[in-house]
Amino acid sequence: MDKQNTSIDKAQNDFKNAQIFVTEAAAKRLKAVMSAEGKDDHFVRMSVDSGGCSGMNYKMDFDNNQESYDKIFEANGLKVVCDLKSWLYLKNITIDYSDDMLNGGFKIENPNAERTCGCGTSFSA
Repeated sequence: MDKQNTSIDKAQNDFKNAQIFVTEAAAKRLKAVMSAEGKDDHFVRMSVDSGGCSGMNYKMDFDNNQESYDKIFEANGLKVVCDLKSWLYLKNITIDYSDDMLNGGFKIENPNAERTCGCGTSFSA
């Protein structure tokens, strides 16, 4: 096998095996919010849309309608779903949560982002 095919195979394998990671703190907080809203039977839907100061915004919603082409993950007992278009930008992200008074809230660490904004809610890739 030549070098080009090896790198293509590796890229395809990396893409296929990529995940969405949720820390224990983020999973605990998301489950608490879902429970408080009476949405224990829902999952977290991650997606992106255009906008924000860096070009793309992260979206996190509670949903119970799974589409046929959705990517599905389980992390710390929490089901996370992502549509294929958003998956290109969200593969291997880590969702974290902190209750720090000044810098608290959900944080997304995105290895695909070339640039992120100061508020952490938008990025460019």
